[in-house]
Amino acid sequence: MPETIAKSTYRINGEKFIIYPSQSFLRCNCLTLRKVGAVILLVSNMEKSIRFYRNTLGIPIKTKSKDWTEFFNKDTVLALHPAKKKNRIKTGSGMLVGFEVSDFESTVKNLKEKKVRFFKKPKHEPFGMHAIIQDPDGHLVSIAEIEEKSAEGFDLLGLIGRE
Repeated sequence: MPETIAKSTYRINGEKFIIYPSQSFLRCNCLTLRKVGAVILLVSNMEKSIRFYRNTLGIPIKTKSKDWTEFFNKDTVLALHPAKKKNRIKTGSGMLVGFEVSDFESTVKNLKEKKVRFFKKPKHEPFGMHAIIQDPDGHLVSIAEIEEKSAEGFDLLGLIGRE
């Protein structure tokens, strides 16, 4: 008789997700996760969100359709998908999309000129310069110019103390 594995079922914005306990992954050789292939944001207005990521942030579109748009051309993509229940989109907690930039000051100046909403004002952190902006649905987007790679114990997202 096959072994029964406990699981939890959740619904987020009308979508069903099944979560298996981490112990079950230790017993299963079937998963070989290599990298994050896509970060998918559920959005209330595809065209408005596409304009924000393409025109405001300057991210190149890889593919575009009515129900799915991907940005970037290789590795991890940022994807937009229309939310089924637009009034149930939860934003501003639990997740950020993070981008590294090579010229933080000009990036911030450009974003301010485009009247982008800042969740966290530009600030020097132990790792470099950092700000957090909001997209049209309120999803948080981290912008950072990293001075040196990965020092343990710092708050890359800058959220410690924001609660």
